[in-house]
This record gives sequence, C-alpha cells and structure tokens, in this order.
Amino acid sequence: MRIWSDSFTEGGVIPPQCAFAVGDPARHVKLSSNRSPHIAWDDVPAGAKSLVLICHDPDVPSVGTDVNQEGRTVPASLPRVDFFHWLLVDIPVCLKSLNEGMFSDMVTPHGKPGPLVPFTIKNGTEHQLRQGINDYTGWFAGDPDMAGEYYGYDGPCPPWNDERVHTYVFTLYALDIPRLPLVGRFTGAELRLAIRGHILDEARTFGVYSLNPAVAATMDK
Repeated sequence: MRIWSDSFTEGGVIPPQCAFAVGDPARHVKLSSNRSPHIAWDDVPAGAKSLVLICHDPDVPSVGTDVNQEGRTVPASLPRVDFFHWLLVDIPVCLKSLNEGMFSDMVTPHGKPGPLVPFTIKNGTEHQLRQGINDYTGWFAGDPDMAGEYYGYDGPCPPWNDERVHTYVFTLYALDIPRLPLVGRFTGAELRLAIRGHILDEARTFGVYSLNPAVAATMDK
C-alpha cells in the first residue's frame, strides 16, 4: 500500500496553509488557514473492508514547563510524546484521495463538530465517515476562548521556542472490518487499540514543521 500528498513532499515542510499557526515577528505566532492536506493512496490489499487515517506528531514535549515561555527554550533532548492531529475512520475502500481543505479550512474556536461526517463519493453515494477528537481538546481545556472538543483535522502548532523539528506522520491502515467498534467520542489512544488485530496493511508519509525561527531557517536549506 502507498500513501502520498500533493500538499507537501515526503519529508518536506508542511505548507503554512495546512498549519494551525504560522510565525509572527511581533507575537511569535498567529493563526493560519488550517487546511487539511491532500492525501491519496493506492494498492489497497484485496480483502480490505475499510480504511483509517491517523495523523500524529511524535515530537511533543513531555513536560510543558518551558513551552512558549520568553527567555527559555524547549531542549531537543527532552523526552517526547505523541500528539494526535487527525483521526478519520470508516473510510470506504472505493475512495482513493481526500482533497486539500476537505475536512478543515480555518481554525474553529471550540472545535469542529463530530464525530459523524457526511460525505458524498464521486459516484453520488452517501457515506458516513467518522472523526475522533484530536489533542487540541486537551491543550485548550483551560482556555475559555478556545476550549471545546476538537474533532477532525487541526494542523501543526509546535512550541515557538522548541529546539526540535516536529514531524507529522500520516498513516493509512487497511482493515478487515467495514466499521470500527467505537461508539461516540473517541481518542487517538482508543483508536489505536480498536484497530489491533484488524490491520491488513499500512502505509505512511510525513512532513515537518517548526515555529522556531532559528530551527525553521535550517529546514529551508
């Protein structure tokens, strides 16, 4: 199985329009277009009955003490944890791609609705996709202007003082079941547990992103 994106090259920088935030000289960061990237795939194995797409960042600081603090940096050596940016399930195997902006086209304070996502395939068939909550749900929990349940895609917004480049991994799984046995709201950890024992094949691609000007400058070279 193979997966790719026309929005970014594999291993290249995630484009600003697909990020949650971009750099800002005056305020460090400002909100961006937050468009979900184009994703396409082929060579789905025979016998697959549905697909699952997960986007996660494995480079999120495990301790937030220094995150986005003036006069400090988040050291590259700090242990890191996963942060889920997108959980899309029950994708029909007849579908071959997702257009840029199809699942997100702006930052939505308090989060986009879910988990159900009405979706029309090119042949006119209606199909009900589902999305889980991403980890901005927890990140914004204490912010009255942003708190809510963040379903679907929300793009990169790594700490602006992080010494490490963040990697955004898009993984497509082909499953032997047509619908995941998850009900209502679900998280990335719950999704990973639910697909165990049902994976026929998987493929991944990735891009990188940084809001630290010094780090971003090295990525452009």
